Amino acid sequence: MSDTGRQSFTDKATAAIKPDSEKSTTEHFGDKFKGKTDSAASTLQPESEKSTSQQVGDAFSSNSNENQPSLTQKAKNAMGLGGNTA
Repeated sequence: MSDTGRQSFTDKATAAIKPDSEKSTTEHFGDKFKGKTDSAASTLQPESEKSTSQQVGDAFSSNSNENQPSLTQKAKNAMGLGGNTA
């Protein structure tokens, strides 16, 4: 379970699984906005205040803000499903 004020893991997984080619423009913008908002929340929330599940989720989604693609994005790219790395 994600921490309060953070994007749920289910929402992240759903957005990551659906191929970019099948997303509407609204979905693309929504995913980008939610991702940026969640990344900012990750940055602002001290590691010491994050639950264990949130720390794992942040590591999986690459919310360490080091401009590295997430594991999910790397997998999508490897399968030819990831149109962009943002």
